[in-house]
Amino acid sequence: MSISRNHKRSEPAISTASLPDIVFMLLFFFMTVTTINNSELLVDNELPEAAAVNKLDKKDRIIEIYVGMPKKNLQKVLGTGPQIQLNDRIAHLNDVAPYVLSELSKKPEAIRNFVTVSMKVDKDVKVGMVSDIKKELQKAHLFKVNYTTYQGSDVNIGF
Repeated sequence: MSISRNHKRSEPAISTASLPDIVFMLLFFFMTVTTINNSELLVDNELPEAAAVNKLDKKDRIIEIYVGMPKKNLQKVLGTGPQIQLNDRIAHLNDVAPYVLSELSKKPEAIRNFVTVSMKVDKDVKVGMVSDIKKELQKAHLFKVNYTTYQGSDVNIGF
């Protein structure tokens, strides 16, 4: 029996039998790790525009505070003045520091020093309310504050 040296061997086909298992493992991984923010906005939150905007990349290092006028359906109960929303409830100014500290305690120890408080303030809210919230954050020794805005151009910003 003679074997020809010119005969090329065919490569064996790659088995795809385990591919569905890998796909389902990835699916289950992302289903268990991903969280969905279910909190409904109870305040109007039309953000202002800014020319210089930086993006916060790591969402696990952010604690959000919403400030704005109550939605129309809540104005009979809450009034028409600006309100603070923490998670899914309206809160008072003195609730800000305990809320932020409790959210901070839920974060892993390794990232607590890198957590940023992101304030999403409606463009019609007066600066006094923002200043009061900042004072509460300072009492809690949280000095890393971000103001969320939309990207705007230099032309749109009025001085």
